[in-house]
Amino acid sequence: MRIPGAPGGSPKSLPAVHCGEFVLSLAQPRIMGILNVTPDSFSDGGMHRDALAAITCGQALVAQGADLIDVGGESTRPGAPEVELAEELRRVIPVIEGLVNTLKVPVSIDTRHPQVMQAAIRAGATLINDIEALQAPGALDCVLEHEVGICLMHMQGHPLTMQQLPHYPLGVVTEVCHFLAERVALLEQYGVERARILIDPGFGFGKTRAHNLTLLQQLPVLVDLGYPVLVGLSRKSMLVGQPGISPRERLGASLAAACWAIQAGAHILRVHDVAATRQAVDLWMNTLTVEEQ
Repeated sequence: MRIPGAPGGSPKSLPAVHCGEFVLSLAQPRIMGILNVTPDSFSDGGMHRDALAAITCGQALVAQGADLIDVGGESTRPGAPEVELAEELRRVIPVIEGLVNTLKVPVSIDTRHPQVMQAAIRAGATLINDIEALQAPGALDCVLEHEVGICLMHMQGHPLTMQQLPHYPLGVVTEVCHFLAERVALLEQYGVERARILIDPGFGFGKTRAHNLTLLQQLPVLVDLGYPVLVGLSRKSMLVGQPGISPRERLGASLAAACWAIQAGAHILRVHDVAATRQAVDLWMNTLTVEEQ
């Protein structure tokens, strides 16, 4: 029996996502550990600015239950300025190399810049996580030239201005689905295999709290597009209705949102708090498989 009022039951079954040498089964929800090597990310900025410390943290995230690690060198929080290319490369490449040499899980690069994508792939990254859905000139070439996975995210506007009166005349769910369907169709038109593609509705990127909650409520509509769905809800301000609650104080809401998302069919959870999320996901999976005594 499913929870009254909750969408779906178990996630829509998809076989796997292909990320270079890795084939990540989607038979159960997967956890992507967030590893920001930035001074100004909204939740963990400044924590992992040293490469060795970041590598150690990435290893710890995998030990806690992360199935893949997402490395980012540019904050894309609302109002964030763009980082110089050389600085982004300096931040992420040594970390990716260190993780690839010590871990046996996919390492993702969170970037919107083609030059960083190319360098990260050379360093061993096998998934591109792009908030601009490969719209930058040269970004699509990275996916065409390399057998890596790609996560296409929806964002209205740009990080510097995206929270200035976001609006969706046709409805946020309709417009997000339409955008992602168009981007997926373009990739497939160029011959990118379906098994390499993930989609992300972009919670918090050019959306009001009402937009975000509507997207979360209607997540099964996005799942019905037929591609693995990655969601980034962890610690975001959309999860709490009152000011003054810091990102680190949003764990309860983050776990509730994660459980709702997988109940709605999400396949990958991008999170800061890996150990707690692993406990929540494992309990959720156990409730699906337990036999009545």
